[in-house]
Amino acid sequence: MANIAKIFTNRAQYMLQVAAKQSQIVPRFYSAAANFEFIKTELAGANKNVAVITLNRPKALNALCNGLMKELSSVLDDYEKDKNVAAIIITGSEKAFAAGADIKEMQPNTYPHCILSNFLNDWTRVAKCQKPIIAAVNGYALGGGCELAMMCDIIYAGDKAKFGQPEIALGTIPGAGGTQRLTRVVGKSKAMEMCLTGNMISAEEAEKMGLVSKVVPADKLVSEAIKLGEKIGSHSNLIVQLCKESVNTAYETTLQEGLKFERRTFHATFSTNDRKEGMTAFVEKRPAKFSNN
Repeated sequence: MANIAKIFTNRAQYMLQVAAKQSQIVPRFYSAAANFEFIKTELAGANKNVAVITLNRPKALNALCNGLMKELSSVLDDYEKDKNVAAIIITGSEKAFAAGADIKEMQPNTYPHCILSNFLNDWTRVAKCQKPIIAAVNGYALGGGCELAMMCDIIYAGDKAKFGQPEIALGTIPGAGGTQRLTRVVGKSKAMEMCLTGNMISAEEAEKMGLVSKVVPADKLVSEAIKLGEKIGSHSNLIVQLCKESVNTAYETTLQEGLKFERRTFHATFSTNDRKEGMTAFVEKRPAKFSNN
């Protein structure tokens, strides 16, 4: 009996050691997620390779305070390092994606403070993420909320979504891309109208302008965004990131320089195993098995 007890004791100790080791290799955002005050995170999709970040300030209609943006930047750092995450979704509630920046927090700011603190610098993390980010917009996406959506690579909207840049009514102007990204997407005339009047546009209008890729029923928005993330994740993560960089370069340079960048990036794919696998699989009429290298 003593020997049997010893065996069970040793077995229990072994299982505890295994569990401890496994807990150490879990991506950091799982343990950190419980400490987030302003966001929620989860992994979705059949392969759990689509990260979903939900803005979570319901009483403030997900107003973008400094704390929320720092948490968002932090979790993006984690997801970007996680090789299992192929795409990222940012969403809010059915009532509001984000109704703007936190005006109560912003109201006491002074010009020297804005300059010395590099105000809104934390907001650029979304636009700098190497992995594709999908904005799933329900309800209001106003001011900073609209700007946050435009920092993402693709915007899906619920059929009741509203977009706008109402900063003019507060005696200021957009400060995180509203006069720049919006103009590049919808053109000068419509951007001027939205920024100078503060008027909102519907999801259907946003889709017609090219601001939104797709409009779906509000209750199906996140599931449709996850399907999109899964489709992107079925390809080589390496090549997806190169393709994203090439598309973004179109906004930053001339046509000729952009074409040159695209061609050189295309050439660079021929140094990857995934390009070889993709073309070989096509010739052999079988599904490709990408290894992300």
